[in-house]
Amino acid sequence: MPQKDPCQKQACAIQKCLQANKYIESRCEDVIRAMRMCCEHAGENSICCSGFAREQRSTEPKIPGAS
Repeated sequence: MPQKDPCQKQACAIQKCLQANKYIESRCEDVIRAMRMCCEHAGENSICCSGFAREQRSTEPKIPGAS
């Protein structure tokens, strides 16, 4: 039996909150924050975190001279 995604609960909470709040992200900041925290701990073990990992890399500040 496949292992349950460790951040699935938080991912579902985000979807439920967004649907209940007409997709206004600012009303769901607490559940989004919980998802980010879960992803920090679960990392590569969570399929649900793949989008959050890409988002974090794209928002990291660019360091001059670094590739």
